[in-house]
Amino acid sequence: MTAKVLISDKLSPAAVAIFKERGLDVDFRPGIDKEELAAIISNYDGLAIRSATKVTAKLLQNARNLKVIGRAGIGVDNVDVQAATAQGIIVMNTPFGNSITTAEHAIAMMFALARQLPQADISTKAGKWEKNRFLGIEMFAKTLGIIGCGNIGSIVADRAIGLKMRVIAFDPFLTPERAVEIGVEKVELDDLLKRADIISLHTPMTETTRNILSAEALAKTKKGVRIVNCARGGLIDEKALAEALKSGHVAGAALDVFEVEPAEASPLFALENVVCTPHLGAATTEAQENVALQVAEQMADYLLKGAITNAVNFPSISAEEAPRLRPFIALAEKLGSFLGQLTEAPVRAIRVEYEGEVAKLNVRPLTAAAITGVMRPFLPDINMVNATLVSKDKGITIEEVKRESSEHGNFDSVVRIVVDAQDMARHAAGTVFNDGKPRMVDIRSINMDAEFAPHMVFVRNADKAGFIGSFGMVLGKAGVNVATFNLGRDKPGGDAICLVAVDEPVSDSLLREIETIPQVKRARRLSF
Repeated sequence: MTAKVLISDKLSPAAVAIFKERGLDVDFRPGIDKEELAAIISNYDGLAIRSATKVTAKLLQNARNLKVIGRAGIGVDNVDVQAATAQGIIVMNTPFGNSITTAEHAIAMMFALARQLPQADISTKAGKWEKNRFLGIEMFAKTLGIIGCGNIGSIVADRAIGLKMRVIAFDPFLTPERAVEIGVEKVELDDLLKRADIISLHTPMTETTRNILSAEALAKTKKGVRIVNCARGGLIDEKALAEALKSGHVAGAALDVFEVEPAEASPLFALENVVCTPHLGAATTEAQENVALQVAEQMADYLLKGAITNAVNFPSISAEEAPRLRPFIALAEKLGSFLGQLTEAPVRAIRVEYEGEVAKLNVRPLTAAAITGVMRPFLPDINMVNATLVSKDKGITIEEVKRESSEHGNFDSVVRIVVDAQDMARHAAGTVFNDGKPRMVDIRSINMDAEFAPHMVFVRNADKAGFIGSFGMVLGKAGVNVATFNLGRDKPGGDAICLVAVDEPVSDSLLREIETIPQVKRARRLSF
């Protein structure tokens, strides 16, 4: 069945064309009201938006078939990411489509501040010719302090270095090597506040960065500093900034974003040393086209190939990786499900070990699949998108281990999952054969070669004569047909395991009868 995409905001016609060219059904409904959107959202696999559509938890309750939300732009403030994650919906943005545009707007705002261009324009058009009033400053040799030196911040740094400015940057995620590569000096925030002639913000809006330029922080800045914010409203305490501007401690501010948008009133609007624009950072023809094309390509790749790019709530999977990862994702989920169905006590930790060639792959989606499999018997609503978050909330420790060589010499790649529960630790390992099908190759350190089937029975038993015959008779008496029968043991006469695929679910009464076989220590029915 062909996947369907709804575009509910204004996007370039080129985006519609991409969806159609890729073989997807697409409905272009910009401006659709929220009641109608809620009524039809269940019909779609994908939702492409800009900033007008508000994807709330209430709306998502109706989105039973929705798999991906694509935001043509960087910010996802209009999407309830937590609610989407809980439902297993991928949320994508387009962080690179408007990077240059936003960076250029920040540079333009710096020049506007430095030379008082908006004020001079108004004065001149009023016929005043106040040449001596608008004394500016040069950008040359000034120190630019960038708060948040990621994609956009690094472009601003590059442009500023071209203007022969000195650039310092505060960003906890900026490595010393990356700082050298882009030509900036990595500093702590207090050092930046003390040294910068101009401060430009390019950090996401989080609880950590909210009011990063507070009254206290502004008091630490150099007298005469100029401040530019083309990132997100709420990074600056606007009331504190207004006071600092009135006192002259801050010489000027240029803001493209505000705490409340649309910004119809602000204590900053009446101040002559403030330049304001209505969130124009991404407002160029090129950027609008770029983000529309990018979101269409990303959503199409996900719906058609399983590739995940620029997701804010799941690890990326490239289009090239997706075909190779898909069978290992299935293996990790089923292997985890096997262990989860055997586990009754609370889970304390999950360790996923990757050996051989699989260790060289992008394993984060595999780990998410393994967690999902382990936890689903206890938490039916868990999915690959929310698995890591849910396990963290439950206090479950997650560990990944990679080994270049496999301890199972017969296999190029092995995935092993260890589930540490309060009663005991359980582990199993599997691989993907050349036919692309996942197999279990190790259960409790006993070698196996078992395919997964929709209905299975797991038995742990004593390795004694008569078990196979008794087990087969019980199944036959109940009219249950055996599809595959796999046996393994640690040593002659020791512990043994039996994994059987059957053609129909095993009933409670049949399971109890299996448990009465003298050699049986434990029996569990499984479903995959």
